[in-house]
Amino acid sequence: IFAVISSIVVHIWFQDIKLSLIISISMVITMIVAGLFGILVPVTLKKMKIDPAIASSVFVTTITDVIGFVSFLGVGAYFL
Repeated sequence: IFAVISSIVVHIWFQDIKLSLIISISMVITMIVAGLFGILVPVTLKKMKIDPAIASSVFVTTITDVIGFVSFLGVGAYFL
């Protein structure tokens, strides 16, 4: 829903359908990866006998930021 709203705002602001498509696809990819790693990292740390409450936030934030940046630039390079 947030990707659709952001896409509409970008389309209204810049009148560019490609840019709004890039933004929405990138946001969907980032949210899927964030949800996936938000589950996998704490479970993996718990199996390694490491407290997931202390260590997982750093890993999940880093992975989400990197994937978000790469997905935005990758989708942008693909379409433009």
